[in-house]
This record gives sequence, C-alpha cells and structure tokens, in this order.
Amino acid sequence: MYLVGISFHTLKGLTYPMKTPEEMSKETPTMLVGKSSRRTLLRGAVAGAAGIAAVGASALWLPKNVLASTDTEGPEDTIVQILSIAATAEQLAVTFYSNGIANAHALGITGDDLLYLKAAVVEEQIHENFLVANGGKSLTSTFSFPSGAATFQALNTFITTLNQLETDFVAAYLAAVSEFSQYNQPRLAQIAGQILAIESEHRAIGRSISPNIQVPNNRAYAPALLESVGDAVDALSAQGYLSPKSGNSYTYSAVSLTDSFVTVRTPVVAGEDND
Repeated sequence: MYLVGISFHTLKGLTYPMKTPEEMSKETPTMLVGKSSRRTLLRGAVAGAAGIAAVGASALWLPKNVLASTDTEGPEDTIVQILSIAATAEQLAVTFYSNGIANAHALGITGDDLLYLKAAVVEEQIHENFLVANGGKSLTSTFSFPSGAATFQALNTFITTLNQLETDFVAAYLAAVSEFSQYNQPRLAQIAGQILAIESEHRAIGRSISPNIQVPNNRAYAPALLESVGDAVDALSAQGYLSPKSGNSYTYSAVSLTDSFVTVRTPVVAGEDND
C-alpha cells in the first residue's frame, strides 16, 4: 500500500484515514510503516542533534554512558534517536492537548473532563522535559492534524484524533521498551514502560469524554504496532501530523507544570533514592 509517496505494509487490516473511535475499537489496531525518505531525513536531524543535545540534571536517572551506545548490529534506532523521536511525539501531544483546552468551549468539554485534559497536557510536558534533559532533541516543533482546524471544533473529531495519537504513542514506547532491552538498558526500558502506562491512561480517560463511547477501556493488551521507534515517524507522517501548511499549522509551546492533581513527577523506582 502507498500513502503520500511512502511504501507501507499492513500488519493486520486497519488502514487510514482515521475512523471514528468506535469503529477503531471494534477492529484489531494495526500500523502502516515503512522506510520512507521522510524518516531518513528526520533521522539525519537526530544524528546531527546528538552532538549538541544538552544533558541536564534529570540525566542522573539514566545509566552512565548510556547515550554513548551505538551498537550498529543491535536495534534499528540509536538511543539518542529514540529519545529525540519520543520528544517530538511529546511535543505533538502537548500541542494537541493545549489546543483542545483552548477550544474546550467549542468542543463542549467542561468540568471533570476538562480537568482530565489539563492534567494530561502537564504529564506530556513532564515527559518532554525529561526526554530533552536526557539528550533528546525534537525533530520539529510545528505540526498538523488530519482534520485541521475541525479537530478542535467537533468533539467526535477531537476524540478520534486523541484515540489515534495515544495509540501511536503507546506503540512507540512499547517499541522503545524492546529496543532499550536489546541495548541491555533495563532502566531505560522501565522508564519507557512508565511513560507508556500514562499514555494508555490518556487514551482511556480521553475516550470517556465522548458520550458515544460506552467502554473507554476496551483493550486487554496494548497493541505493539511498531517494530521500532523510528517507525512512528512514518506512521505519524502518513496519518497527517507532520505536514504543516497554511491553515493547518500548529506550533508547540511549552505549558506550565502547575497542576496540583499531577503527582509522581519523576520515574520513581523501588529501592532507589527517589528524592
């Protein structure tokens, strides 16, 4: 199958463009991924960023010399590439939720449902901060959405987009767990698992906002749709998140971390000094 000039293979039968949350929930989720020139370009940007990525205080959470791992016979992505692609995804998430909150009135989102979104955007920002502090560098900070401005004007479109994005994010972090494990970096794999657990929460709680979805938590297992974290770039590109243009261009802007409901702001691990 070919989309926007990119070659893809279908794993089990779900194709894009986006379907409604209910349509998607009734099918086995799959991702269309391939080796696109777009991904090659973005990976080149990651390689260039590797030498200048700033490693902040949060890097103390990572094993010593972890960013130096460059085993060419191991995982498809380097550790810096994984962190950078994940940071890009988190910036996309912050951009999505920020615009949803800004347009909450048009979407008809109020009360506890709005609090859910406000907590989610803070959590995504915390993830982004952590990834960047540990050597990741976002590949782009300007995004698009498959339905453009309508994403933030119609609730069903917003929830459909949320469902798709969070499914992608969970799949990407599951791939990160696998790749970090191949690097023999169990702590990094564990942190990826800690983040994907929250992304999975976002999907279910986000779906609960829709009056048309009876069961928001409708999956017994999180689907592992990507073979590598780099494949997420292809998927997001094909879905329409990496093609900003006039009338459909949304730039990431960091949000305040102020939210008393959001706790566990570092990747806490039993047996470690988590102060």
